[in-house]
Amino acid sequence: MSKRPAEDYENGGVALKGGDRPVQPDAADELGDFEDEFEDEYESEDEIIEAGVDGRPDAEREAEEKAEQMDVDQQTFIVGRNKLEPGQTLSPDLSTYEMLHALSTPWPCLSFDIVKDSLGDSRKTYPATMYAVAGTQADSKREKENQLMVMKFSGLSRMDREQDDDDSSDDEDEDADPILESTSIPLTSTTNRIRTHQTPASDSSRPPTTLTASMMESGVVLIHDVTPHLNSFDTPGTTITPQQNKPLSTLRMHKSEGYAVDWSPLISTGKLVTGDNNGNIFVTTRTAGEGWATDSRPFSGHSGSVEELQWSPSEKNVFASASSDGTIKVWDVRSKSRTAALSVQVSSTDVNVMSWSHQTSHLLASGADDGQWAVWDLRQWKPNTSSSSSPTPVASFNFHKEQITSVEWHPTDDSIVAVAAGDDTLTLWDLAVELDDEESKDTGGVAEVPPQLLFVHYMEKVKELHWHPQIPGCLVGTGESFNVFKTISV
Repeated sequence: MSKRPAEDYENGGVALKGGDRPVQPDAADELGDFEDEFEDEYESEDEIIEAGVDGRPDAEREAEEKAEQMDVDQQTFIVGRNKLEPGQTLSPDLSTYEMLHALSTPWPCLSFDIVKDSLGDSRKTYPATMYAVAGTQADSKREKENQLMVMKFSGLSRMDREQDDDDSSDDEDEDADPILESTSIPLTSTTNRIRTHQTPASDSSRPPTTLTASMMESGVVLIHDVTPHLNSFDTPGTTITPQQNKPLSTLRMHKSEGYAVDWSPLISTGKLVTGDNNGNIFVTTRTAGEGWATDSRPFSGHSGSVEELQWSPSEKNVFASASSDGTIKVWDVRSKSRTAALSVQVSSTDVNVMSWSHQTSHLLASGADDGQWAVWDLRQWKPNTSSSSSPTPVASFNFHKEQITSVEWHPTDDSIVAVAAGDDTLTLWDLAVELDDEESKDTGGVAEVPPQLLFVHYMEKVKELHWHPQIPGCLVGTGESFNVFKTISV
């Protein structure tokens, strides 16, 4: 087991609320202390008000004020849309975060998943603790250094703010140092996607079993039991044996590399769907003898690679697939023909990611290669829909100008969605915000920024994000490092 201190954003890091501006390197050491280049303009507001009695026509004063405001808007830096000039760096507005930490691993991780724990639901106390699994992306020349990492993040403290005396004693260890502990399972290939599943306890004395399914760059699917690794964090002196590092099963049905994998949330014993770059989808089920059986006949119908798979949160025999052919298809595992029940062209580019709402099961979000992400109402989808009569999305946004790499619904609020993109941003959206034309004129917003955009977090090479299901509003993203944060807006 390894233990390392986390990088605290108060000592450096990058995250930014939408609309904040870059600072030069000499100001970056004091995160949160922005130099407002428009400070003099705002401080002279009293003088502007007094100018209203200088005898100038109202139209002239209004034109001048409008020109000044336009000048401010043109200079506003929008993360993900504007480019930094040479020598510029980004500094986060720390006042917008409740929690913010960066944690580094030996190699970057393309994919990770959060492990549900026994510490309680809806917890809001600090310091926070969480558990996760991830697969590394080691340099191609050092491929044998790849690992399946089982991790414990602890000491995740609240942002250092002035507090009332009554509040200061609530969390005695609130400013504890953040720590990343990890155990690793050796792998010989990069992990393209990893997902966890917990089987119920067989009796009251036995905790649930935590399984992982890893889609490997080599094309195989590995299933591991990481329960001993998770238990080792809280049981000092525990040694993981070589046998416990071995996979429960190695599935070799795919003939090409793949990225899509998902566990059914409704089959407690374990049911897995996986897809590959040849467009084939396989379903694997745990058998009574603790083995794993894969249907020999795949579900096929995509003309491109299968990029994402999601089981229905409400129907145990239904799953959806997203593909580089621009379509999303909905399947029923009971189908003898192995053909899709529904198929809709949702993009003219690759559909990279997808998320099925667990609160409103007829809503599905998708993210594509052209930077557009959308929300679909599955009740509007009909069998045998042609491309010319495809349904329109409930909502669609093209704020991002690079590919969407991850999208996920908030676990308890079906109006909040988190999106990650190739423009190094992780954005939060509130679909409940609806402004008519007159209201939008009065928001004071920056042009081309939708009113539904709540927050922009800057994160280098972000690949995947997940909401923590037991810490309301907490998000974890993976890229060059792990970012764990919670905003004051969600």
